[in-house]
Amino acid sequence: MKYVLAALLFVSFQSFRAEAATHEVKMLNNGKTGIMVFEPAFLKAAKGDTVKFIPTDAAHDVASVAVPKGAKTWKGELSKPVTTVLTEEGVYLYDCKAHLPMAMVGVIQVGKATNLAEVQTAAKETAAKFMMNKDRLDKLLAQVQK
Repeated sequence: MKYVLAALLFVSFQSFRAEAATHEVKMLNNGKTGIMVFEPAFLKAAKGDTVKFIPTDAAHDVASVAVPKGAKTWKGELSKPVTTVLTEEGVYLYDCKAHLPMAMVGVIQVGKATNLAEVQTAAKETAAKFMMNKDRLDKLLAQVQK
């Protein structure tokens, strides 16, 4: 009976892991929505999914700006890929520090927007550093479903 229970737990765990998706976000000099962008810049994902940030074009980095309570922050090096697992429900805001004046930012929503007020506060502070594309972050946050 112990072996049957262990086998069932193993199969359940494996099917849970199989459901988690891996998303790729490219760091680009030119994309569908303009220059210095993450593509996709808005991503809807599930808890447990993995996001891989790919430096498709050189001289980009990626770092979290605001994450849900309990989630791990991340900070990558210039021109290096970064991988993070989305462990908590909420909204994740991130940027490319090297191109922040050009509004190189992105948003990920995982489940309910549990921390939207905190992200909006961080977004105002972040957007104050933009020299161009000043409405880019507002457009991304408008896609968040409450």
